[in-house]
Parts: sequence; structure tokens; C-alpha cells
Amino acid sequence: MNFTLNVLGTASALPTTKRFPSAQVLDVRGRLFMMDCGEGAQIQLRRAGISFLKIEHICISHIHGDHLFGIFGLLSTMGMLGRSSELSIYAPRNFHPVLKFFLSNFGEGLQFHINYVPLQMDRPELVHENRNTELWAFPLNHRIETYGFIVREKQPQRNICKESIARYGLTLAEIGALKLGKDIVRPAGPCTVACFENGFCPCSGTDEPLVIRNSEVTYLPFVPRSYAYCSDTAPFPELPEWVRGVSVLYHETTFPESMADMAAKTFHSTTVQAARCALEAGAGRLLTGHYSSRFPDVSSFLHEMRELFPESYLAREGDTLEIPLVRP
Repeated sequence: MNFTLNVLGTASALPTTKRFPSAQVLDVRGRLFMMDCGEGAQIQLRRAGISFLKIEHICISHIHGDHLFGIFGLLSTMGMLGRSSELSIYAPRNFHPVLKFFLSNFGEGLQFHINYVPLQMDRPELVHENRNTELWAFPLNHRIETYGFIVREKQPQRNICKESIARYGLTLAEIGALKLGKDIVRPAGPCTVACFENGFCPCSGTDEPLVIRNSEVTYLPFVPRSYAYCSDTAPFPELPEWVRGVSVLYHETTFPESMADMAAKTFHSTTVQAARCALEAGAGRLLTGHYSSRFPDVSSFLHEMRELFPESYLAREGDTLEIPLVRP
């Protein structure tokens, strides 16, 4: 049950010889979610060994070029590779004319359907779910309409402690209810002949109902994992709450704290602001990117972040981060 992040690009507006514009692919149990699609994303996908045809969802945070210019080439290549399965694209409303232009001028011969989901919300909303996973979108604070995303595993059904099945003589119906997190309440009353014949007592055997507490006879098989992608944004009060408790928080860090004025002017974030968001959100880990081209070496960024939030890490092209499965 893998939950793996592939970092394709960490540059901001200007790519450098070592940094590509923003792009990532998150692999959740074999389902691929792409976060932004900057220029050169195809090359990075090739280098990472990621199949273009297995990408099912593309999340576009906003239509600034460094987050979008790779989409035409990627869609065209998918077509040339004979893709036939549906592709979902989640993007702001102003992405629609961009997509329409592509389909009108370069879409001839595409054999797959593009399911475009326009984003328009003022708080987190569920935009997609399957059996095991949810995709949420929420607004960010940038110069134009911009959205962040959370991919999270759904809460798994609870497992039953084996010894409890025999101890209480749990029926199939009761086991099903317990797996869903419910308590079992057996009505008050004396034991019956059936209790002795079956070797267990399904009754309370008293004048009080018998309550079998879910917390006492079940356990979670694993803690659901989650990944939040916060691209271009200035800090705002709601963000830590919206990404609360995520396993990994990706937060743009365009500037060091010494350039806080520039960050505010351009609606971006600094190292300290990203670290503070992770701290207030109770995130498991902070991963940063979208570095300004002014800084070929961003090792000093890491020191600034770790002073406030020790579990801070710099994203780099080609990085693969496996978010491990944690047992309760």
C-alpha cells in the first residue's frame, strides 16, 4: 500500500539549470495524482520512470506559466501514446479557455476524454473519491485565483480482536457493526438455554443491557496517510487548520525570512512562514519548494525552517519520498 511522492520540479517563476518548474506526482496505491505541470514535466516524468498513461488526475493550482506550461505537451504525448482512459483535471475556472484552446488547435485525434472539474470554493471541499482515497481542494492566498490540494487515505474499517469473537460469541451482524465503529448493545435479560448449548452468552444475563465497547474489542489496522500541496500562497489564518494533522505538508518557500517584504508584495511565503504553518497545523513533516532563482544554493533555507520546525526538508528534483504506513 504505497504512498509515494515523486518531485519533478522545485523552481519558481524562472527555471534554472538544476531546477524545473513546479510539478509532482503522488502515487497512492498505484493511483497517480499529478500536482501542477510546469514546463519540462514530460522530461522529468521520463527520468523518474513514471508512465504517462497511468496518471489519472492532474491538479492545477493556478494558471501562472510556471505551474501550467507543461500541460499542452503532456496531453499531446498522452494522445500519441494511444491513451484511451479518462483523465481528470482539477483547476480554477480560468483554466477553461486554456483547455478549450488546446482541444481546438491540438486536440484532433485524442482518444481519451478529459474530465475538467472547475474549482470554485472558499473552504476545503471534496472533489474526488474512490474506494480508498479522497482528493480535497481549498483556496490559497495568491495574486490570482489559486488552490491547494490534499490527498488522503480514507479511514479503514476497524479490525476485530480475535479473542473477542469467542469471548462474546459475536455474530456476523455484530462483527459488521463493530468494523464500522459502532458499539454493540445487547438487551437486558436472563441467560437462555441457547447460551449454554452454544457455549457463549449472547445476552446480558442481568437486568442491565450488555454494552460491548468498540474501543475495547477492535483496533485500527493503520493510521490513514495524507499529503497537502500548498503552491503559491501568502500566509493566511485558516491554512493551518485546513491542513491540520497531514502526514506531509508541501508548502512553497520562495524566499528566506530576510525577504519577507518581497514575499508579502508578491503573495509568496518565506522559510519561517512555511515552518510556522507546519507547526500550527501539527504536520508530521514539512517539505518545501518553489525556490527563487536568486538562490542557487538553498541550504540556508533549511536551517531557518528547522529552528522553528525540526521536521523540515528541502525538496529537490528527482527526490522520491515514501510516506510509510504507521500502525496505531
